[in-house]
Amino acid sequence: MLALDLVMVDKKANSAGLQFSDLVARPIGRHVLQPDQPNRAWAILQGKFRTSQRGSLVGWGLKVFP
Repeated sequence: MLALDLVMVDKKANSAGLQFSDLVARPIGRHVLQPDQPNRAWAILQGKFRTSQRGSLVGWGLKVFP
């Protein structure tokens, strides 16, 4: 069994991984909270998610937790 440690890093560290996650997470969050608002970044990201055979995204490639 692998032991993983949680590491919290300040945004001032300017980590490439944090920048990438910010670029991806913000458009997803904006789409979930305001789906009718135009969001060009979401339009690009939407095609990257796994979908069901019927094309449903929620529950397959996108999991939204309360």
